[in-house]
Amino acid sequence: MASSSPQARPNRRRQRSVRVTVAVALLSLATVAVLLALPTQSPVWLSVASVLALACGWAAARIVYTELVQSRRDSAADRAAQAQAYRSLFSERASEHAEFTTAMTDRIAARDREVSELQVSLVEAQRRAGEAEARVQREARRANDADAQVAALTERVQELEIRRAEQADELATWEGFETVVDLMAWEDKVNAAGFAAKAEPEQKHA
Repeated sequence: MASSSPQARPNRRRQRSVRVTVAVALLSLATVAVLLALPTQSPVWLSVASVLALACGWAAARIVYTELVQSRRDSAADRAAQAQAYRSLFSERASEHAEFTTAMTDRIAARDREVSELQVSLVEAQRRAGEAEARVQREARRANDADAQVAALTERVQELEIRRAEQADELATWEGFETVVDLMAWEDKVNAAGFAAKAEPEQKHA
């Protein structure tokens, strides 16, 4: 419709200019006929000029009326074409707006899903980190307990080694006892050594 209107408007303008020119020519002809008939003062020429002027006047009036009606029809057609063009443009804009709204809604929904998935992943990672930290703490406590047990066992082994060495010394010196006095002296010596051995671990623990 928009492509045909520029071609139609020059044709309409040419038709209007032709009609207006014809109407002006008829009025000019009537005027000339009356002006030529007046100086003659002849009833025949005056009658002919009057009839001709009347006919030219009605013909010019008819042409102008036709031009006015045609102008109104052309204006109405132009307004209808513009209304149709605006209606088509509005429909296109409405469809584009609907597509844009749908696309943005889909993007927002996809972004919301991504955010939800990231939140779930974050919660899961935090839970795993908490479990790993608790596991590390348990392993650290176990390592500390194991170190304490190793230290206690080491100390116990040392005590046993000392006692074994003392017993070996006692056995070595047992054969050298010949009298009861020597046996009693040896027993006092062993008791004193045992008391000192017991007192020493207590001092270490204290």
